[in-house]
Amino acid sequence: MIELGNYNELEVLRDTSVGLFLGSKTGVEILLPNKYVPKDTEIGDMLNVFCYLDYEERPIAATLTPTVIRHKFALLKVVEVNNIGAFMDWGLEKHLLVPFSEQREKMKEGQWYVVRCYLDDVSFRLVASNKLDKFLSNDDLTVREREEVEILFTRMTDLGWELIINHLHKGLVYHNEIFKSVAVGDTTKGFIKNIRPDNKIDVSLQPLGEKILEPAANKIFERLMAHGGFLPLHDKSDPQHIKKELQMSKKTFKKGIGTLYKERKIEIQHDGIRMI
Repeated sequence: MIELGNYNELEVLRDTSVGLFLGSKTGVEILLPNKYVPKDTEIGDMLNVFCYLDYEERPIAATLTPTVIRHKFALLKVVEVNNIGAFMDWGLEKHLLVPFSEQREKMKEGQWYVVRCYLDDVSFRLVASNKLDKFLSNDDLTVREREEVEILFTRMTDLGWELIINHLHKGLVYHNEIFKSVAVGDTTKGFIKNIRPDNKIDVSLQPLGEKILEPAANKIFERLMAHGGFLPLHDKSDPQHIKKELQMSKKTFKKGIGTLYKERKIEIQHDGIRMI
């Protein structure tokens, strides 16, 4: 079996004038056009290729790297809008269609949107949707508190930023717990801070508990080395000043310098901290 919209590990079966034919263990074959054939490829080699439909709706393989794959979310740019829908650049020759019925609001050329790539059950074509909520569910959670997860920022609200967690669940990180600039479509690592009784998820951008000490201490120490061994920050500094300089909360900063002080790597002075 070959999964369209995803990477497949396939064997090189034979060489033709138009390209290489690759095969799966189940006997399904697909063409890798000449323009995508890696140099020095031989019959019997195994290739990891992305499989999708070309302009004539024929399955083909490619060695290109798409911005998004099937069942995943990503931030893509609209490059064309016509009477069928919006077409997005996803790193392949054939653009990814977002039908009008799958647009939360009418998409505009040149704008960026978070979408999910999936295989349409009716047309059997790879398409995308901007209606994110229908692909997300917190009914049966696959994460637990304090777990490290992959997050994608989708929308800013009065409380904070709404997130997609591991391409499966919805979450939120509060404004007062964000210590760096973020934008729609940004991806990063996060940590499950709290799972409420209704399965709503609060996320932290920093490790929780004791795990936070070492990264914070290391970051402060690296910044010290980059600034000649001194930073004009201490436990009485304004939280906003600490946030601006180190992208961390004052609480985290105090834990970090506490660790460095115990390890005798810094001195805490009245006007800042200094490397020993």
